[in-house]
Amino acid sequence: MPTRAGVALTSTPGDATNNHIMVNDGKTVILVKNTGSTVARVITFKISKKVDGQVVTARTASLVAGEQKLFGPFSTDEYGGRMEIDVAHAELTLTPIKL
Repeated sequence: MPTRAGVALTSTPGDATNNHIMVNDGKTVILVKNTGSTVARVITFKISKKVDGQVVTARTASLVAGEQKLFGPFSTDEYGGRMEIDVAHAELTLTPIKL
């Protein structure tokens, strides 16, 4: 959680094989950075909620080389308490930030 004194952030390299699971409390955002220098990379936030028994399309975003974006917070009603995050490549780093 941010403080006026500052908080050290820890980034995790993307794992395109095993992907990622985040405990979702509805108060956490994720800073995603494409550390590559040439290719855009895609991140996918899977939505656990179903509508009329149908799976809802996951939210995806593309980050160009060198770009970083802040995503969230994510509603626990839609994304669940255990959120799945898929990355297209290890060049994407993920930094969760609890608000």
